[in-house]
Parts: sequence; C-alpha cells; structure tokens
Amino acid sequence: MRRIYLILVFAMCCSSAFAQQSPLMSHYMFNGLLLNPAYAGSKEYVSTTMMYRKQWAGMEGAPVTYSGTIHGLLKKKKLGLGMLLQQDKIGVTKQTDVYGMLAYHLPLGVGKLSVGLQAGVSNFSSEVVKLTYWDPGDKVFDYNTFSNLLPNAGLGAYYYRDLFYAGVSAPFLLSYDPNDNSSIEPGEPVHKQVRRYYATAGGVIETERELKFKPSFLLRYEAGAKMQYDLNLNMLINEIFWLGTSYRSDEAIIVLFEYQISRKMRVGYSYDYTLGELGNYNSGSHEFMIGYDFGFPVTKMKSPRYF
Repeated sequence: MRRIYLILVFAMCCSSAFAQQSPLMSHYMFNGLLLNPAYAGSKEYVSTTMMYRKQWAGMEGAPVTYSGTIHGLLKKKKLGLGMLLQQDKIGVTKQTDVYGMLAYHLPLGVGKLSVGLQAGVSNFSSEVVKLTYWDPGDKVFDYNTFSNLLPNAGLGAYYYRDLFYAGVSAPFLLSYDPNDNSSIEPGEPVHKQVRRYYATAGGVIETERELKFKPSFLLRYEAGAKMQYDLNLNMLINEIFWLGTSYRSDEAIIVLFEYQISRKMRVGYSYDYTLGELGNYNSGSHEFMIGYDFGFPVTKMKSPRYF
C-alpha cells in the first residue's frame, strides 16, 4: 500500500497539469465548452451536459471529477452564453471552478466563426492536516487547511459547419506560482495554476450505409510540461449510437459510446485503459455522461448533432 501511495503522489506531481490543473474528460469531443469558450451558442438550442469521472479506479486519493455545462444562442443568433461548473478532487486537494462564457458568431463562407471570452474563479482547498510529511520546516504545513480563490479569464476561436470544425483556445490565461505569491495575501501559501492552450479539429465522413465516421484530434499544452495529443475516431450508427476509441499520448487508450435516447436526451460512457507503470496499480478510469437539450428548434432538427 505504501508503494502504491508513493506512486500516486509521484504521478500527481509529475502530471499535475493534466490530472489536477486541467481535468480532461474523455467525452470532450461531444462538448466543446469544456475546452473553448467560443463553443457557447454553437447549437441553435439550449444544451446541458453533466459528467462524472473516476480516474485510476482502485487507487486511494485518485482524481474524481464532476462537471456541468449549459450553453445556448440568444434570439438574434449572434451571441451565445454558457456556464461551466466543475469540481476536481485529487488527494487532499479540491478544485472548484465557476466560469461564464460569452461568444459572438458570424457567418464565414459555408460555416460560422465564433470568438469567445470566459471569466470566473477557481477555488483551491487543501487539507494539509491529512498528510504525513518529513519536512517540518516547510511553511505549508503550518496550516491544517488552506485555500485560495483565484480569478482567471480566457479566450478562444471556433469555426464550424455541418461536417467540420476547428478551434483554438487559451481558457486560463493567468498563472499562479507558489514560489511567487505576490498576488495573494503575504505569508499565505498559494496553489499552483498554470496557463493552458488547446487546438482541436474534426470532421464527419459520410458513407452510403447507415454509418458515419468522425475523426478528430486535440493538442494541449501547459507551461512547464511537454505538448500532448489525443487521436480520436468515432463511428455513428443509424444516427443514434456513437462508438469510438482514442489514444491519449503516453497516458491511455480509451473506448467510449454515446446513445441518443431521443432528440433531446443522450447518455454516454467511456473507459480509459491506463498506459505505463501506473497501469499496474489501478483498474482504469470510468466516465459517465448525460445530456439534455431543450428549446423550440430542437424538435425540428436532425438528431444527433455531430459537434
């Protein structure tokens, strides 16, 4: 058990940019608001999505993430509004994010181009009292619990049409460094939060049968870490059932599905098989998704939407 705990701590320290700083849901290609504020209002109705992710199942203190998003297009069909509520817990640290998005959509060729902004706060809280430590001189351990309310903001651009999309975003432009806490009250420890950048694109390939293929990719970069990528391929069967797989560089192989229960409601599940030595100490990651779309146009539109 001690060895497993140390491996988990090592993983959190070495990959905190991906496990704690920016929890990445495997269903993000069906909900672009998780990555890009310009996605807000990209559908002509109100779309809501809730997700639950249990990462590295079987390891004590492994990340658990809850996420909820809502977005829609205003009546004049130029402004989109969105909101993200998310909580990520890893070890003794809990991060709660509350962000609002505003996006402006304008026609561009056969598609539309959206530019978006987001702003909000991330609340970090660590129960240091639960840790066993060997450095009594570290000032962090002078606190049983410490927390920081860290404001942040970001922007993005998103181009989309019926069978193609592409986007770039920097949803968190402000960084906070524990070694330079000038922006926090003097003497208090500060949680680390780094800038992050995303680039993504995908499309739909139609066939003569009741099958459609949706290849896509994601590039992600955070300060202090190497660039990582996802390669995804999803297949749509009979317009109601998505089946897909992804490769997350050096981290996981993912299988997922999404079922369109009705024109308004959809559910999904994904399983991540952990790669590398860490995979010997957990049984993978599980993610559940449920979405509901409402608003007048939804009953008249083709189901499901591809992006």
